[in-house]
Amino acid sequence: MARCNRESFDRSFVKPVQPSVFDLPERLARKRDPELISVDQQHFSEIHSSIETSRAETIERLNTAQRSSGRMGQEVMERDFEIHRLNGRLGSLRRYGVDLCLGRMVTADSDEPVYIGRLGLLASSGVQLLVDWRSPAAEPFFGATHANPMGLTSRRRYRWTNGLITDYWDEVFDPTGLDTGAALDDQSAFIASLGTERSARMRDVLGTIQADQDAIIRADARGALVVDGGPGTGKTVVALHRTAYLLYTDSRLGHNRGGVLFVGPHEPYLAYVSDVLPSLGEDGVQTCTLEDLVTEGANVVDETEPAVAQLKSSLDMIDAIDAAIAFYEQPPTRNMTVETEWADLPLTPDDWCEAFEAPDPGTPHNEAREQIWDLLVTILVERYDGDEPTDRIRQSLQDNESLRTLLENSWTIIDAADVVADLWSVPAYLRRCAPWLSAEQVRTLQRADPTRWTRADLPLLDAARMRLGDPEHSRRMRRRTVAAATERARMDRVVDELMAADDDEMMAAQFRQDGIRDALVDRAGFEEIRNDPLAGPFAHIVVDEAQELTDAQWQMVRRRCPSGSVTLVGDRAQSRRGFSESWLERLERVGIEQVNIATLGVNYRTPREVMTVAEPVIRAALPDANVPVSIRSSGVPVEYGDSADLSSILTRWLDSNAGGIGCVIGDPALPASDRIRSLPPQSTKGLEFDLVVLIDPDSFGSGIAGAVDRYVAMTRTTGRLMILTSQRPAELSTSSTA
Repeated sequence: MARCNRESFDRSFVKPVQPSVFDLPERLARKRDPELISVDQQHFSEIHSSIETSRAETIERLNTAQRSSGRMGQEVMERDFEIHRLNGRLGSLRRYGVDLCLGRMVTADSDEPVYIGRLGLLASSGVQLLVDWRSPAAEPFFGATHANPMGLTSRRRYRWTNGLITDYWDEVFDPTGLDTGAALDDQSAFIASLGTERSARMRDVLGTIQADQDAIIRADARGALVVDGGPGTGKTVVALHRTAYLLYTDSRLGHNRGGVLFVGPHEPYLAYVSDVLPSLGEDGVQTCTLEDLVTEGANVVDETEPAVAQLKSSLDMIDAIDAAIAFYEQPPTRNMTVETEWADLPLTPDDWCEAFEAPDPGTPHNEAREQIWDLLVTILVERYDGDEPTDRIRQSLQDNESLRTLLENSWTIIDAADVVADLWSVPAYLRRCAPWLSAEQVRTLQRADPTRWTRADLPLLDAARMRLGDPEHSRRMRRRTVAAATERARMDRVVDELMAADDDEMMAAQFRQDGIRDALVDRAGFEEIRNDPLAGPFAHIVVDEAQELTDAQWQMVRRRCPSGSVTLVGDRAQSRRGFSESWLERLERVGIEQVNIATLGVNYRTPREVMTVAEPVIRAALPDANVPVSIRSSGVPVEYGDSADLSSILTRWLDSNAGGIGCVIGDPALPASDRIRSLPPQSTKGLEFDLVVLIDPDSFGSGIAGAVDRYVAMTRTTGRLMILTSQRPAELSTSSTA
């Protein structure tokens, strides 16, 4: 384990001590004792000096990397990866100062504290000032408990506010350490920290990660890991920190090997968590919602008919997409003759079938046609037995418009939106592609405007687009081929001129090599073929609120992660459609195997007063709901009032709370402000607020969906919950103060 060995410092040169980073309030005066903080203060001074040096060195290395130029593909990729890595490190060094430090621990075999940081940091002498939180050496800091100290005798965590320590708390694992004078208010301080004010952006919580959460963060990335937990158990915290941990520790998941995709439930969630990964040193993770995976998702609407949504969400309908595309892959069934200037060449149905089978499995339909065309031309060239050069025969066939038109009619280039729209507007086509549907179901799926896309359409559009590929692929490839041939011919002339001007036989031989000649081709003017950054494949995918995904939506995830390495975070009790089966049953049905399940059962966010009211709401609809145990109390009971008083309630809360974020749930007419959000219940998953005000929660709906919406909305608060109704029931509390 890496340690800070103070004896290795040259004491003959004493660096100037930076101003104290401890800014403890008067109520914590006892924690100002120099016996408790002087060692830390000296260490922070050394960290400060090292950060300044590291910033300068990282900038210099970044500038050097940016000036370098790799000529070959691997060199360019390695250069870009190094630039990405250095940019990430520089971002962390600029974002933080000495508050890179999360805390310290002391092990049983040394009196010297080991300081844990957001990233690793060395002094100029080579001494380890900070151990990266993701390294194995840091694991005891997060994982130690009194039942399993993991070799620790003590641990200290810091609370940083604007670059200063405003509190810290100590834990002693060795009973003999009780005489050390440590600030032993560990649990009370930690629990109090959970209720600190929220902001518009989620902060990483490295300083307060608990052992149960840390074990999941550090779990192996092979296969599927399901993190199951109720509200406030830290599922989102685990998902985000696990993403950063895996990128740091697992070489199979690096940015140059596919990277990680993080899928959140909705846009407010992505905005809320947007700062977390960069604060952990990872700014290259792709984040999105399921709607972002499909072009049409930008203007999507909800499916209003439950029966239609149910039909479109099934795995069978994904199979219908394959059948719909196969309709456009029909080889000719008659013998024919292809005319050239020198001979008429026969082409049989078997030849067409051979060509249609030429593309490698998994090749998108639209991209496969050029491979089919190449084999057709090759088959015909081999049939020619005359004296004309092969390249002239091939060029003649390449220019044969009749043959190309026949291929285009047999293997038609199509767009994904057209395929799916035809299913909803041509009943005969839908019956052919989905023969299991009844006549009534076929009628139900028809639409007057088949391109008015709903969320239920997106998995089908995604399946079609992945199966089809780019409809412009053939045109672009032909244009690139022509451009490359033109540029190569130009460079051939340049090479010929160079060779004519130089009688060096060795240089002439080098220029004749294809690799050298190809390297001289200037591709800067070629038409760019853009790749979809969300198309994958990714090395690992993290999905938050995974309980909401339909069977068809799961396929959107699976096809982007062929390795099956996924982290799925969710709560079966928060599924609006209901989740009666187990995680294993659900995932097995959608094709995800090698599943491990980790359960979080402690609610760190929601006060007991709120959970006491929220638990009966969900159990009325789902008696076996996994309701977590809340470990803290706010001392504030749930309050009830009249919705007519909303404006005055919010005004009083803002006036009496200088910081923090509130949310009104269920009043779409209320405009949002910097500190008051206004959201529907479905858009609050994954979020948390200091104040939550529910407006007429009975209007959220009935059945499981309504109960889930009420339960989710109530458990978003870290402090105060108010329930306002238009007509206040007599039995409810008359308290309406905020």
